[in-house]
Amino acid sequence: MQYSKGELRRAQTLELIKSHGKISLQEIVQTVGCSEATARRDLDVLEKAGEIIRTNGGAIYEGGLTSAVSELPFAAKRDFRRMDKERIAATAASLVKEGDIICLTGGTTTFFIAKALKKHRNITIVTNAVNIAYELADAEDIQVVVIGGVMRSKSYELCGPLAESVIDKINIMKMFLGVDGVTQNFGFTMHSELEARIAQLTMERSSEVYAVFDQSKIEKSALFTIAPLTQVTGVITNKQPEGWFEQACREHQIAIHTTTDHIASI
Repeated sequence: MQYSKGELRRAQTLELIKSHGKISLQEIVQTVGCSEATARRDLDVLEKAGEIIRTNGGAIYEGGLTSAVSELPFAAKRDFRRMDKERIAATAASLVKEGDIICLTGGTTTFFIAKALKKHRNITIVTNAVNIAYELADAEDIQVVVIGGVMRSKSYELCGPLAESVIDKINIMKMFLGVDGVTQNFGFTMHSELEARIAQLTMERSSEVYAVFDQSKIEKSALFTIAPLTQVTGVITNKQPEGWFEQACREHQIAIHTTTDHIASI
């Protein structure tokens, strides 16, 4: 399915509003990179669709930060919080050593991890995401293993029985798990049942699993649970976790890697 530029821009705007809960028109203009008139028209469309509530000079998300989130196409999400994702990617790449066998699930943050790993030598990257495999196609000294299956158009991920049969034969050292939401009750969640299943199977074949996400995913829940919080080795995020999430990491000895820690160590 092809999305128009307007649809992608409105999807990005909606994700921005959901993330902040409330946002001004000027913030939309600066983040999305459109004119004020275009931003106003997009807000009108989103309001008529029942997605947001218009305010004087901006908009609010009626569902609030704890509501379930809807799935957006990859192109709409790629540049949302891009700087945070690139920093998370650099932090993840710093954990990779020569000779490692790495798994990258689909997702925008894992896509940037793939870009950050292109200069590494003598590593193997296993992925079920076609766009990640394509990004790595010209990387020297990196062996790319693509898990087969049927591609989902929104995420470019390959899923289904064929993918499952391949995973059972692969041994992974470090897995970087992209997620759509993180909550105390539901753990790490994903929009697609098929993708969640692939992630679960890959986790079983991995020695270490790191969930990678920016803080906009906290207190958001997608439809399908991938795994409870306790089943990951560590988390890589852009800010030090707080509240219940920090407590859960401490209690279950989940390693916390933040982008600020990585920058300070450079």
